Amino acid sequence: MSEESKKNGSDPTMIELSNVGKTYFRGKERLDVLKGLNLTITEGSFEALMGPSGSGKSTLLNLIAGLDVPSDGKVKVAGFDIGSMSDGERAAFRSTNVGFIFQTYNLMPVLTAQENVELPLLLAKLPADERKKRAQIALKVVGLEDRMGHYPRQLSGGQEQRVTIARAIVTDPKVIVADEPTGDLDRDSANEILNLLQKLNSEFNKTIIMVTHDPAAAERAKIVLRLDKGALAS
Repeated sequence: MSEESKKNGSDPTMIELSNVGKTYFRGKERLDVLKGLNLTITEGSFEALMGPSGSGKSTLLNLIAGLDVPSDGKVKVAGFDIGSMSDGERAAFRSTNVGFIFQTYNLMPVLTAQENVELPLLLAKLPADERKKRAQIALKVVGLEDRMGHYPRQLSGGQEQRVTIARAIVTDPKVIVADEPTGDLDRDSANEILNLLQKLNSEFNKTIIMVTHDPAAAERAKIVLRLDKGALAS
């Protein structure tokens, strides 16, 4: 990643999509999932993305997270041009700039909460004591300082999702992408997770993009975006 691809640090824009399209091919059939998308998200924003199934929400999230590249247009996140990177450069970008929260918790059942949170730090080649310290700090942020030695099977669904959030923030990412983070939770647990996301946004200035079907969850965001048939509704 060249220095030229980075933005001036004073620019408040965190995410910028310019005329972005994403096309897949199923055999000879062309599927235009996103079409001519333009979007600017400022640093410290909390934005919810809503829309019917098949509207392109997860595809858009994957582009912002650097998990995929656009077929057309440009995606810039934290000053980096996603489409111009090699696979290795995008992997390095994700490891330091993006935290992931999914509907399924994806925790390793044989690892404790603390060990699960440490996993992203293994890529950074940090000493074991530093990994442990950072994981403990992240678990304290999400209110699980008394569950560090517990295994996923010993935690409730809401607690498992909080471990996932701790894992997402342990590298101190600039952007958090959340795909239906409350989809598998009851209302009380969902509210706890949404309160935590709001805390990360307001107190830690994390830029959050959240895909959700839940209007109550979307209300927690500062801005609600609606995607339909691959285009943002005006």
